[in-house]
Amino acid sequence: MDVWNGAVKHRPAAVVRPASAEEVARAVIERGDLELSVRAGGHDPAGRAVRDGGLVLDLRDLGSVQVDADRRIARVGGGTLSSAVATATAKYGLAAAAGNVGSVGFTALSLGGGYGPLSGNYGLAVDNIVGAQVVLADGRIVETDETHEPELFWAIRGGGGNFGVVTELRVRLHPVEQLTVGVFFFAWEEAENLFPAVAAFMQQAPPALTTQPGVFSTPSGEPGLFVQAAWSGDPNEGRAVIDSLAGLGTLTSSQVTEMGYADLMALYESLTPAGRYVAMRTRTVKEITPAVARALVHAGNTRTTAMSGIPINHLRGPSATRDMSETAFAYRTPHFVIEIAAAWTPDLPGDHAGWTHDLWAELEPHSLPGGYVNIIGPDEKDQADAAFGANTDRLLRAKQAYDPANVFSAISLPRP
Repeated sequence: MDVWNGAVKHRPAAVVRPASAEEVARAVIERGDLELSVRAGGHDPAGRAVRDGGLVLDLRDLGSVQVDADRRIARVGGGTLSSAVATATAKYGLAAAAGNVGSVGFTALSLGGGYGPLSGNYGLAVDNIVGAQVVLADGRIVETDETHEPELFWAIRGGGGNFGVVTELRVRLHPVEQLTVGVFFFAWEEAENLFPAVAAFMQQAPPALTTQPGVFSTPSGEPGLFVQAAWSGDPNEGRAVIDSLAGLGTLTSSQVTEMGYADLMALYESLTPAGRYVAMRTRTVKEITPAVARALVHAGNTRTTAMSGIPINHLRGPSATRDMSETAFAYRTPHFVIEIAAAWTPDLPGDHAGWTHDLWAELEPHSLPGGYVNIIGPDEKDQADAAFGANTDRLLRAKQAYDPANVFSAISLPRP
């Protein structure tokens, strides 16, 4: 069974494709000795959606989106892709906070965090979850929200799919007709100075602007300082703000246009097609300091393939001002998530994974403890141990209460 990362060659013993929560429950109860995994988009870099030799619950037939436009709430099936959510909600002039890539499973992305182009205005995807339907290890189907199974609701918002199979999410929607999007490449020779300047601009910009810089290849295959800016407010005001961003340095290419959220997802997805071999690491930093900028530039110059890149997500606004105890997701101050992504095809020699490790190690002295749990791999145990901060003990108590036999293992949790 294929997943996004072509380097993953896991082969399950069995695959069940349930069409209802009841069928999910039956499969969980009747799994026997098989280890369990849950697949929707299959984008986890480590391939944990497909358990080698185990039972895969393929939720893609649970892929519905029901929109209550009056209440601005969507009911999203557990196997729904992010692009389907964006397309369904756009018909009503609404949008759900989600990520950048349309083929990512909406549920798993949201449960682990969910940085994206609406984050500045409307927060992370995890903070827009208002309820969920969950199949527990004993086969019970429970509804959870702030007043029903509140500890489960707290734990899944940041602790991911480690407590049961989430067969439906209920999420808050926001008025977004179109996004004003700027896509820029700045001159690479200016990158060391521009990274901190762009970061400072991002921190001071109006909330309606969410900006994602990074290192990607120019059309010639050379490294470039790439910046994507998405404005979710008034288009006229947005163009002026984006033009100010574009004026920070020398542009080698630029485009500013209005588009729907699903169209933006498709644009970003062209940078990360399925099937390539991928190795990923992540660091979270409070600021893009000159030292961090130098590390990013050095990594850009030493990439082992032109397909490799370093996207950076920025968090500020409503999700960065919540108390960290409100959900299991712990990073509640403004920060930057650096995704170090090596990509290659099998015919290309080189230590591609080593390149990700080198930058990851170079950034360690400048990083916050832990990291973004949707990217932390199963072998990066020290990062996972630190990822939940003061929420760790409560999260582990919830795990013991709802899944003491560890039937469900999605993103990495701290060790007891």
